[in-house]
Amino acid sequence: MTYPKIGNLAPAFTLKDQDGQSVALKDFRGKKNVVLFFYPKALTPGCTTQACGIRDVAKELAVRDVVVFGISPDPVARLPKFIEKHQLNFDLLSDEDHAIADKYGCWGLKKFMGKEFMGLIRTTFIIGKDGKLLKVMDKFKTKTHHEDLLAELDELL
Repeated sequence: MTYPKIGNLAPAFTLKDQDGQSVALKDFRGKKNVVLFFYPKALTPGCTTQACGIRDVAKELAVRDVVVFGISPDPVARLPKFIEKHQLNFDLLSDEDHAIADKYGCWGLKKFMGKEFMGLIRTTFIIGKDGKLLKVMDKFKTKTHHEDLLAELDELL
């Protein structure tokens, strides 16, 4: 598992959002700072805690000129339910074949309850307006992820 290098262009992607619309990273270059948070599965406790924390700091993110995308291996059909149930105010993207998680180095071996399996490793990437990777966050608690994210953004932007 190797993350893209800080200072290089973030790996390009186009994924479907919760409405089945294509979202391409390149469309935000020169316009917005981008936060990508990769999470394992919609509607699970840790992922819900993380997503709701981000939802609750939307104003602070907007002030920093940041657009947020949650990315998971969930199918597009599962994403609207997650948004509706928790009133999420950002787009969720489907990476069912985990090709983008692979590109970003956050698909790998996980251990849970004594079992090992391949899965998505919770990781957040901060990308500048120039499309270059500014920060990789992989050591945080879901409960305080949004606070850690704001602190990182304040250091970087």
